[in-house]
Amino acid sequence: MLYKLEAMDPESKARAGTITLDHGIVETPIFMPVGTAGTVKGIHQRELTDDINPDIILGNTYHLYLRPQIDIIEKAGGLHKFMSWDRNILTDSGGYQVYSLSANRKIKEEGVKFKSHIDGSLHMFTPENVMEIQRSIGADIIMAFDECTPFPCEYDYAKSSMHLTHRWLDRCMRHLEKTPYRYNYEQAFFPIVQGSTFKDLRIQSAEYIASVGAEGNAIGGLSVGEPAEEMYAMTEIVTAILPEEKPRYLMGVGTPVNILENIALGIDMFDCVMPTRNGRNGMLFTAHGTLNIKNKKWEEDFSTIDDMNITWVDTAYSKAYLRHLFSVNEMLGRQIASIHNLGFYLWLVREARKHILAGDFTTWKNQMVRQLDKRL
Repeated sequence: MLYKLEAMDPESKARAGTITLDHGIVETPIFMPVGTAGTVKGIHQRELTDDINPDIILGNTYHLYLRPQIDIIEKAGGLHKFMSWDRNILTDSGGYQVYSLSANRKIKEEGVKFKSHIDGSLHMFTPENVMEIQRSIGADIIMAFDECTPFPCEYDYAKSSMHLTHRWLDRCMRHLEKTPYRYNYEQAFFPIVQGSTFKDLRIQSAEYIASVGAEGNAIGGLSVGEPAEEMYAMTEIVTAILPEEKPRYLMGVGTPVNILENIALGIDMFDCVMPTRNGRNGMLFTAHGTLNIKNKKWEEDFSTIDDMNITWVDTAYSKAYLRHLFSVNEMLGRQIASIHNLGFYLWLVREARKHILAGDFTTWKNQMVRQLDKRL
């Protein structure tokens, strides 16, 4: 993996760069659509490539491990071939999913024993077997196995959890050194900064993660219920420590405003289920604010979904028609909304990149934040 820093905004820490991986170049800042189980929910691969056009998408180790199971993915020749996707993939290690199973898992030094959310069967994730699983999945970027702390969180627990994450990181790296690539391309490895919302812990963790010299670095344990201002404060602390010459990935973030504010703090990569999840529930993100397409006010509005014409669905369908599809519970409505929202998120980060390269990102960002914060 190669990372090239191309430009920095003169009034913030916003950066534009390129990440070169074996399945293509990723221009940053970038938003990665979430393809949890080998699919971006409700979206054909053709629609991804032709309409949304992301350089990279995200898959999830936990879900792929349970279904379809790793031996099937290996027999297919890796996740790229299994899902007919010839661009880049990043896999989350499953740490966040294990965190979300708080009633059905037990964390020990060795790893995490958990019950499947599907059938209640018992499984064990360790740093070592999670690296093996991600080798078999074959993502271009793979993540360290970590523990994601909840919010709020007691200081002592956050400290203990952070040190456990660091010890697990050491085990991940040792195991990767003796585990060859499964397929005919390389995989980049990103460790994860933890520490909850405690400044001293975030500093310690960022320093430790920076010291291991991985190809890129991630920030975890945010966007788990803490106020946005605390998220920004922790991100600012961490990005001041993580090396400038390597990409920075803020995991699980977030709203369009969250993304712009964190780009301004020096983040390069984002993922979140919000565009598709909210889209399936009728919530649309636009350049002028957020709208609930189920509201009666759109019943006779025959204007296009978004006058920015970000994807073909924005010009093909009116708000009134999309509202009708939701009112009759038609699957097409959820699909159109998901395509629009993903297209909007990719448009937003690409516009951010243009303004970073032009040197006027901060002015543009401040104006966009005011617009995006509106409810239409």
